[in-house]
Amino acid sequence: MLATYGLVDMHCHLDLYPNHQSLINECEDAGLFTLAVTTTPKAWIVNNRLAQVTRHVRAALGLHPQLVKERANEFSLWESYLAETRYVGEVGLDAGPRFYKSLDLQKQVFKEILLRCAKTGNKILTIHSIRATTIVLDHIEAFLPPGRGKIVLHWFTGSVAEVKRAIDMGCYFSINSTMLANERHATVVASIPFDKILTETDGPFTQIANRSSKPVDVVYAVEKLAKIVNLPATTVALRIRENLKALLS
Repeated sequence: MLATYGLVDMHCHLDLYPNHQSLINECEDAGLFTLAVTTTPKAWIVNNRLAQVTRHVRAALGLHPQLVKERANEFSLWESYLAETRYVGEVGLDAGPRFYKSLDLQKQVFKEILLRCAKTGNKILTIHSIRATTIVLDHIEAFLPPGRGKIVLHWFTGSVAEVKRAIDMGCYFSINSTMLANERHATVVASIPFDKILTETDGPFTQIANRSSKPVDVVYAVEKLAKIVNLPATTVALRIRENLKALLS
C-alpha cells in the first residue's frame, strides 16, 4: 500500500472520534497533513489547542450549515476567533430535505462568514454545498472577492458545468473515496483539472471496511484517483502535495 507520509486529508472531523488525541498522534506519526474541521466555534477551542503543538494537524473554525438553526447565535463567538486561524470550516449551505427549512438563515450566516473572511483576508475555507452548489458559488462570487481568500469545495456533488464555473473562480475540490465509488460523482471528478484536486476522508462520516474512516485511510482516495487519471498512485500523491503547497502559498 502507498506510504502515508506527505498525504493530505483536507477535511476530517477529528473531534467526533472517541479517541481524539490518539487520532492526532496517528496523523503526526504518519506525516499526514490533516485539517481538523469543526462544526461549531465552541468545538474549535479544543481542536485548536491540540493542533497548536503539532506539525501536521491544523484546526479549522466552523459553523456547520446543518447546525445553523440551533447555533446561529454562536456567530459572534465564531467571529471572535477568526483572527486566530487561517482555516475556516466546515461552513457553507445544505439544501437537502432535512435542512431546507433553515436555508434562508444558512444563507445569512454564510454571507456574514464570507464577508468577515474577505475583510480579514488570506483565509482557506472548506465548504459544504449539498444540493446548493449554484447558491454557494453565487455567494462566493458576491461576498469573497478574488484574492481575499481561497476556497476548497468539500465532497462536491455538483455538475460538470458547475465544476467549470468553480474552476474559473479559482476553487479547489477535496475528494474522498466514497465519492469515487459513485459513478456519477467519479465522472464529475474526472472533469476537474488535476491541479485543483485535494484529498479528504470526511471521517468519521465515511466508511472503510465497515468502520469509520480515519485520516490514514485517505490512501484509498489517492489509489482510486490514480485509476481515474491513469497515473501511478505515487505520482498522484506527489501532485496532490504540490496542490496543497499551491493552496497554502
